[in-house]
Amino acid sequence: MRPDQPAGERMVNAVVTADSGALEELLATLPDAGMAQQITADGTPTVWVPRERLLDVLRHLRPGFPMLLDVFGIDERLRQNKPLPAQDFTVVYHLFSVERREEFRVKASVSEADAVVPSATPVWPAANWYEREAWDMFGIEFSGHPNLRRIILPPTWEGFALRKDHPARATEMEPFSLDEDKQVVEQEALRFRPEEWGMDRASDDSEFMFLNLGPNHPSVHGVFRIALQLDGEVIVDAVPDIGYHHRGAEKMGERQSWHTFIPYTDRIDYLGGVMNNLAYVLSVEKLAGIEVPPRVKVIRIMLAELFRISSHLVFYGTFVQDVGQMSPVFYMFADRERLFGIVEAITGGRMHPAWFRIGGVAQDLPKGWDTLVRDFIDSMPARLDHYQKMAMDNSIVKDRTVGIGAYSGEEAVEWGITGASLRAAGVDFDLRRDRPYAGYEDFDFEVPLGHRGDSYDRAVVRVEEIRQSLRIIRQCLDNMPEGPYKSDHRHTTPPPKERTLGDIETLIHHFLNVSWGPAIPPGEACVPIEATKGFNSYHLVSDGGTSSYRTRIRTPSFPALQQLPLISRGLLIPDLIAIIASIDFVMADVDR
Repeated sequence: MRPDQPAGERMVNAVVTADSGALEELLATLPDAGMAQQITADGTPTVWVPRERLLDVLRHLRPGFPMLLDVFGIDERLRQNKPLPAQDFTVVYHLFSVERREEFRVKASVSEADAVVPSATPVWPAANWYEREAWDMFGIEFSGHPNLRRIILPPTWEGFALRKDHPARATEMEPFSLDEDKQVVEQEALRFRPEEWGMDRASDDSEFMFLNLGPNHPSVHGVFRIALQLDGEVIVDAVPDIGYHHRGAEKMGERQSWHTFIPYTDRIDYLGGVMNNLAYVLSVEKLAGIEVPPRVKVIRIMLAELFRISSHLVFYGTFVQDVGQMSPVFYMFADRERLFGIVEAITGGRMHPAWFRIGGVAQDLPKGWDTLVRDFIDSMPARLDHYQKMAMDNSIVKDRTVGIGAYSGEEAVEWGITGASLRAAGVDFDLRRDRPYAGYEDFDFEVPLGHRGDSYDRAVVRVEEIRQSLRIIRQCLDNMPEGPYKSDHRHTTPPPKERTLGDIETLIHHFLNVSWGPAIPPGEACVPIEATKGFNSYHLVSDGGTSSYRTRIRTPSFPALQQLPLISRGLLIPDLIAIIASIDFVMADVDR
């Protein structure tokens, strides 16, 4: 270990220091693979593998960790406290096992002059989009990839946006200009060529028709394009085209302080509100070693579940609207407005309150909060009963969605599908119950399941989750602990305002934490949560400074859209609309 290297980044060759049966078995089975272990703040087993043995290791892990949660890159070139095997760029593979309830992390490092690793698409088909994104953002090539081209940024983009030497702001670049020659180039780059999308122009007995669904279409809930290959009215292929809503959220994470990045998280799943804050602050707190008070845990869970209900109400209304019912969305949005009234009374904000803080929440609960919450949760069950008769029991809704867009539990796991869409296929797993975080181990609730994995079951599970969220919120209401709303920790931001009037040291502490943010110890941490749409996590890399060195945002909507071609082939366009409605995605959650 280097003298200046923190213990949290220690590398151990051929020695197991973490309590992981999977890690022990891997090192024992492939002792000649040249692996090295990294100890991380979150305790996730992490091994570095030479790229020559990368596929061997991934194939070995595949049976035990059938879900590929994420693949992403890290530009290590400016990192001061980087692990020993790291060269210029690192590729990270984040694996998950529903059966084991465990995560596993594999890393491979390459130099800038030879930034090439083998593609993992033969092992996990879900690696396709993730590897394209890593190439798009870092210029890391994946040999053997079936279609390695830009996925988030425009095809004419110059450079790789998440490299440290790429400008982060418009003021660091030349002013935009579009002369006639450049306009011709840009328009030519947008010309649709079926072959570039993996489509044939014709079969042996017919020519195919190609149709754009979007990028602006009322059924795609955002700026999203699907290129359809049609044989008559039957879908031969449906290739998603994303990136129209990309805002560079991960790049922003490198420019904002740990504290001031919190409002940006609200805009990822913009229907999830503070649920986004929760995934982020849990990872920061893991890095900093912050333990929050019991009252903070219960307040956070209550607000997170309120936003789960809010998000599911939007899904519920728009789902049935997309398959032909106009009235229910108005009822459900009225309930959502009532809920936002409670959120506003507690936090001062509505959709994007950015109210959670590192080490706690922004303020304590106001007087009368309990009355507002109790009135809401007492009235909602009867409303949901009414909606059941109006929407889910409606024969038109059932005819449009039962058996449409179905997949098995194995297929869901293989494609990285999480949340209600995973449970709709009969996979009995919920992070809140099976990998408790943030205090969920103290709550009693049921995990709704489907069995067909079709569009109807995806809705059924989310509707029942509203009832279970009401159940969790009632427990928060009846068992709210007393105590502080912030942790008494030097990295908590900001410290309680009232203490700043007592002494100059606390005032200075408050000022520096608000303006600069805390300096988080070097290390890496990632705490996945069961967000409104599935697993959401922030893989944070700290280099010991006041901002994140690398912020990787794993969202559930991204893999959900990658699976779209698999579950829509052979169906009709109206069926595709029902499938899109049932997935419950937002494009800000996809593009980030």
